[in-house]
Amino acid sequence: MFTIISYDIVDDKRRTKVMKLLKGYGSRVQYSVFECDLNPAEFARLGRELRDLIDQNVDSVRCYRLDQEAVRRIAIYGIGRLTAEPGHYWV
Repeated sequence: MFTIISYDIVDDKRRTKVMKLLKGYGSRVQYSVFECDLNPAEFARLGRELRDLIDQNVDSVRCYRLDQEAVRRIAIYGIGRLTAEPGHYWV
């Protein structure tokens, strides 16, 4: 499922680790925003890995899971485009 992940990590080392982890799952589209296409198992594994990296008292990671209808409604202004087309369409 198309997933947008944003983060606000206070510590530079933790932020770098989170960024490197997310690079393994998707594409960086803004400084602290990634777009990923994750199946349920990948999403669960990523969640565990993120919880192990961040300090849950001061850091924040937000994951927005979007279905195909929501992905079609994404508007991008300025530079950039969706990382990848959704896997399949129902017509």
